[in-house]
Amino acid sequence: MTPFEYQLNHRYFAQVAAGVEALAATELGALGAVEIEATLRGLHFSAESENLYRIHYQSRLLTRLLAPLISFRCRHREDLYRAARSVAWTTIFSPVQTFGVFANVSGNRNLTHSKFAALCVKDAVADAFRKEHGERPDVDRRNPDIWIHLHIADERATISLDTSGGSLHRRGYRRQSVEAPMQETLAAAILVLSGWQGERPLYDPMCGSGTLLCEALMHLCRIPAGYLRTRFGLHRLPDFDRKLWERVKREADGRMVPLKPGWIAGSDIDPRAVRAALANLGALPGGASVPVHRAAFDDLPGLEDRLIVCNPPYGLRSGRDIELNAFYKAFGDFLKRRCNGSQAYVYFGNREMLKQIGLRPAWKKPLRNADLDGRLAKFELY
Repeated sequence: MTPFEYQLNHRYFAQVAAGVEALAATELGALGAVEIEATLRGLHFSAESENLYRIHYQSRLLTRLLAPLISFRCRHREDLYRAARSVAWTTIFSPVQTFGVFANVSGNRNLTHSKFAALCVKDAVADAFRKEHGERPDVDRRNPDIWIHLHIADERATISLDTSGGSLHRRGYRRQSVEAPMQETLAAAILVLSGWQGERPLYDPMCGSGTLLCEALMHLCRIPAGYLRTRFGLHRLPDFDRKLWERVKREADGRMVPLKPGWIAGSDIDPRAVRAALANLGALPGGASVPVHRAAFDDLPGLEDRLIVCNPPYGLRSGRDIELNAFYKAFGDFLKRRCNGSQAYVYFGNREMLKQIGLRPAWKKPLRNADLDGRLAKFELY
């Protein structure tokens, strides 16, 4: 059998959110990747199997990981169908499993729609299975066993296997949720940007469903990001080494440490959010010991000498009918008057609210939360 492209060059692609590329490149290097090159929406890198497995299990910042199977010149539909049909799909999955295709297309004169290109790949995969097995796997557009990725730029195309098996922001701890939850990878990026290593207690006064608290717990206690994930697309690679994978996992799990009592805590005015945060924290090792209680931020006695992280509402949650500008002004007053000696990292999903908080940020950085072009601001509270 002709080797797949990744088997020949050990080259992979990591999708990352806008604004996180430099942080993700540093993380990749720390996990063993080499020859890291930034490009649009991600990073190309090289890694041997052990480091590739480590990246999948431990990365907190990457969104998806792709292993290129075949690259080719793609002028029109026939080129795409022929190449996709030639892939040895039966070495990756069987007719009883499901698959999905997602595509990114740009600059090609004849293939201008991503959905049409994805449909062409789907047809080629189905026809390849029919020819070899007399039956074809079903398509699942939401949660398939196999994700196939197509990228076309001008007349160059690459078909890859999504080795993450769906977005890596789905850690597995989100048992309950509230409106507009923060993505896990964004919360992890905020903690990296804060530089926090447990020097002082961390508090989230508007914790929502607890994403920042969960990510803080995983970060401080060295819980691997993939600790609760039961499935990776990596397992479908024809050269997957299960013994090596289990060893990489054991080594990472063996570095976990217990949480210092009282070092991570949070609150929220919404009782549903408190229940969700407690449920999500409870899914993680040591998470049941993280205190979360119901309180409005302005009812707190003060948060001195802390690391404060939060994602304030940008469309108000139910439970408090006040105007957004006044809300942010009141929160700015709280930080200024009752949080002496602390640092605050506040994510503004609505970046216009930065003007309302009444504090000058030490810096602000663009960070996306799904479709939101938000800003993270750092405040020094003397």
